[in-house]
Amino acid sequence: MRALEDEGWREGLDEIDARLVDDYQSGFPVVERPFRVVGEELGIPEEEAVERVRVLYDRGVFRRFGAVLNPPVIGSSTLAAVRAPEDRFAEIAAVINGFRQVNHNYRRDHEWNMWFVVTASTRERRDGILAEIEERTGCDVLNLPMLTDFYIDLEFPVFNDDAFARESIEHTEASATRISEDAVGGLTDLEARVLLEIQDGFPLSATPYRDVANAVGADVTDVLAAVERLRAGGCIKRIGCVVNHVVTGFRNNCMVVWDVPDDRLDELGERVGELPFVTLCYHRPRRPELGWNYSLFTMVHGREAEAVDAKIDELAAEYLPFDHERLYSTETLKQTGAQYEDLVGAE
Repeated sequence: MRALEDEGWREGLDEIDARLVDDYQSGFPVVERPFRVVGEELGIPEEEAVERVRVLYDRGVFRRFGAVLNPPVIGSSTLAAVRAPEDRFAEIAAVINGFRQVNHNYRRDHEWNMWFVVTASTRERRDGILAEIEERTGCDVLNLPMLTDFYIDLEFPVFNDDAFARESIEHTEASATRISEDAVGGLTDLEARVLLEIQDGFPLSATPYRDVANAVGADVTDVLAAVERLRAGGCIKRIGCVVNHVVTGFRNNCMVVWDVPDDRLDELGERVGELPFVTLCYHRPRRPELGWNYSLFTMVHGREAEAVDAKIDELAAEYLPFDHERLYSTETLKQTGAQYEDLVGAE
């Protein structure tokens, strides 16, 4: 896949491509021939709709086409961090990345400089992996499972010159959703087989759901129903074209952690989650024994670091007048999908 530079990624793309990029990140039809529906909406033939998505994928604008899954609903997931000494940084990253249950790992500009996500079939297995990482690296592990989801959505328009994510949007909806550390998917056999088949994306064809049905040995009608159930139950967050925000210019992202009073977490979490420029907002536990006293996490995405810092300044001045720290991502150490074989079956 060839990624284009910021100034060139839109070269040769027209208004129909712009609609595909910005309007079809979610809400993709769950019907046997979804591109026929999309083509009718765009005023183009079905085959052209498929081909345009394929071209956008090949250019690197789309990371993939299909379902965005929700690991905390399907299994037990946590955000974790270590303080990796610089002279052992690569060694420790290799140990952590060696676990197939680690699906994201980033270097951040902070004392806790390596941040990764572990997703496993059970809380016990998840915590066992963290204990093994501590033993093998000799580093304390900061274990920060999500306790409340106020707003998590990396869907935003990119076919524009916005300085920060959703600059042109006035309002988003947020709510306090509790997350269980002991979540299990409770999937039927067919749902599990479908989930495993689609975890890396849908086949890019005129009949993606029929292709999935053929792969899992089921009737397409049953597969469509299973996808709808997975979406209704929260295992699937959205279905559409997953945009590569780095390729489309949103290279700067900052995770900001805030020391919000416990009795105001829900109030302020929902209020901040409704701000369009806040792409992620959630509550994670404090770990005072490790010197970690932050409880609310927010994320802001932008094209330039200055624009991101300006929005964080606004958050601090107008919404969250509390101690906070800014943890900029400076290097991607690992980025893959969660290993759903581990979540729906034995590990």
